Amino acid sequence: MLSTLIFLAALPAHAAFDINDVALGASEKDIKAKFPDANCRPLEWPTRAADRRCDDSRAKFGGMDASVTFYLKRDAVEGFDVRFDKGQFERMSRFLAERYGKPAAEKTSALGSTVEWKDKGEHARLSAEQGRRRASLLVWRGAFEDEIYKVR
Repeated sequence: MLSTLIFLAALPAHAAFDINDVALGASEKDIKAKFPDANCRPLEWPTRAADRRCDDSRAKFGGMDASVTFYLKRDAVEGFDVRFDKGQFERMSRFLAERYGKPAAEKTSALGSTVEWKDKGEHARLSAEQGRRRASLLVWRGAFEDEIYKVR
């Protein structure tokens, strides 16, 4: 029993899918506390995924310059998109593996690269597309990814 507890205590603790301690489920107040310059407003199109968005074009994540958009529904973050220079893709991938644990999937092709993590209905996808100068980390829960750009 004691050896099992010691083993479990030695396992790395993985953070929730977050950016600078703002995780899925956080409120707009939580976003403004960590990103005081975030511009929050109603979403410009009707969708089941979100009703508000908060943008901050000057974020730091893992020591890298980035920008972030949070999408909220009923004052809870349902998803967020972190964008950064594609040249930082490998560095970001290593940072996220340390933070989120071993990826569930990795794929590289002529079209680009993706790394994915999944945990209890929450998802994180790091992607870099060929021909684009920015890469992205999209984090979401539930049907957010399928619903966000479906205009209702």
